[in-house]
Amino acid sequence: MSSNEDNPYAQVARGALKLKNCDTGSKKKKRKEKEKKKLVEVSKIVEEEHTTPVEIKRTKAELSFLKMQEKMQTERIKQKASKTHKQRVEEFNRHLDSLTEHFDIPKVSWTK
Repeated sequence: MSSNEDNPYAQVARGALKLKNCDTGSKKKKRKEKEKKKLVEVSKIVEEEHTTPVEIKRTKAELSFLKMQEKMQTERIKQKASKTHKQRVEEFNRHLDSLTEHFDIPKVSWTK
């Protein structure tokens, strides 16, 4: 390596030799473009699925079941809304007082 012409680094510095493995992000650009194409295709498929409405036909039994469910749910909501928090707490405390002492926390200390 006596002369600069044989040195590949000197050739690169002059611009005479181009590096083969020196990509400046072309693979990343291609990958991003592929991902964008896939996203566009997926979004088109999703839009097509949403545009076709599916009509659900229910039997008499299913309709009556849903009607009863809705009725029971409204009754539960009315029942919960009829009492205030204070009334619910008092009722819960009365329930706890009515329980036997079997459910009490046992003593841990042996000295007393």
